[in-house]
Amino acid sequence: MASCPASAGRPRFDIADIVRQHRAALEAAQHLTPSQGRVLSAIALCRTAALGGHIDVCRSCGLERACFHSCRNGGCPKCQALEQERWIAARAERLLPVPHFHVVFTVPSELRALARYRPRDIYGALFAAASETLLELGRTHLDARLGVTMVLHTWTRDLLLHPHVHAIVTAGGAALDRSSWKPSSEKYLFDTKKVMGVLLRGKMMAALRALHRAGTFDGFDEFDDPEGFDRLMRRLAAKGWVVHAEKPFGQVGHVLGYLGRYTHRIAIANSRLVDVTDHSVTFRTRNGETCTVTPVEFLRRFVQHVLPDRFHKIRHYGLYSGTAARPGGALDHARALLAAAHNSPSPPAAVKAAPKSWVELLRELTGRDVTRCPRCGEQLERLVVPTPLSRAPPLPLAS
Repeated sequence: MASCPASAGRPRFDIADIVRQHRAALEAAQHLTPSQGRVLSAIALCRTAALGGHIDVCRSCGLERACFHSCRNGGCPKCQALEQERWIAARAERLLPVPHFHVVFTVPSELRALARYRPRDIYGALFAAASETLLELGRTHLDARLGVTMVLHTWTRDLLLHPHVHAIVTAGGAALDRSSWKPSSEKYLFDTKKVMGVLLRGKMMAALRALHRAGTFDGFDEFDDPEGFDRLMRRLAAKGWVVHAEKPFGQVGHVLGYLGRYTHRIAIANSRLVDVTDHSVTFRTRNGETCTVTPVEFLRRFVQHVLPDRFHKIRHYGLYSGTAARPGGALDHARALLAAAHNSPSPPAAVKAAPKSWVELLRELTGRDVTRCPRCGEQLERLVVPTPLSRAPPLPLAS
């Protein structure tokens, strides 16, 4: 995919420039995981000649402009908008026409160091504990199977580590006996939200004990002391775990818009950079405030939010799981139950819309048609520029 950023409204500063100038200093100060290294490399090359591109030429007015390819890496701040729109379009076909609650499950601060040491295991345990909490309470409190979509975030506005999961949950579910749709209260998902924190704590602590027995945390400095793990467990057991539940979204369109802001968001966007010098980076946090750190510290905070390879930060459970969404599966049955509850005809089988091209998506998002000359409006001609990293086939061996 090629990308031609608009001159108007373009962020003044670019994280890619910080990466190119200060990555070596970061690597001298700390070891980067392979996934962190690949993200930084992708950001540094994104929309540069190194990835190739094309030249748009207008034969009418003579305009010429170079457009370089995007890296399309999930950690790049310049490559998420179109992927987000594609994801929303795909989810629109699956989302049930009911209100949805927004629930946030947060890991206590005592687990942040362990999450930094074993992110795949801690984040995986958080997904499992949070989803099991919701589905179990759906069964016991509503006698129903809920639909759940979860998104992992790991940052605060000042880029510190703060693992938490955003969950969008159907306000009710399909009865376990498959006889009807059982709605929840309009004001709350369950009659008490404190029980969610208690269940989350119990399930998460059980997962931590299993990981510890399996030797997953071997080498973690705080557990060099034989009593270290037990002390951590006692601190976690004494805390009240935070589960925040907001009032439900009434319309499916609002749910999709909200999800879109969370699914493909990364720790920081170029638009939040206020000032960048050789010695400092200043970026916006919240409520008009800013944070200033050294460039190396900025990169250190940034890379700690790069997820392990092949780790899925968006997951679906219950009625929204992959198996439930198969044709004729639990999701289709739930749609039929909702139609019966509203005395409306059963919805027809969903017809998968043809995916839109990046040109069409960009036109919808920004109003810009990159196939037309911005100066005179005539059709642009595209001239392909070969990727500099490509090379010719090897020469034949001399006879």
